[in-house]
Amino acid sequence: MNPILIAGALLGFLSVVIGASSEHLIQARVDDEVFRWVMTAIRYNQMGALIVTAVGLGLMAVPVHRARRLLVVAGWLFVAGTVLFSFSIYVAAISGVHAFTYLTPFGGITLMLAWLVLVVAGFRAGG
Repeated sequence: MNPILIAGALLGFLSVVIGASSEHLIQARVDDEVFRWVMTAIRYNQMGALIVTAVGLGLMAVPVHRARRLLVVAGWLFVAGTVLFSFSIYVAAISGVHAFTYLTPFGGITLMLAWLVLVVAGFRAGG
């Protein structure tokens, strides 16, 4: 079992479901600014799904050493960052409680950290 690959696939699935649902169910119920937030969240959700899936696939090919451990850390940071960033916006848009967006910057910071861990993994992989 490859939990990071599974998480990437689930994030991808949810990005399609939420993207389609937003066009049909949310757009008419929120103002243009909130809908713009949702579209930004969907883009980050899709990007997160792709990178988490790529890391999960990469783990299938990387032998066990320091770079592999860093890939696992980066993968989970990408999952956490994507969920914090995108889903805080989704919940704020649906509930009307904009305080949920206070979590969004933590998601962004977590995503930045994930990218930096991926950089370190690249250096440690050698080759």
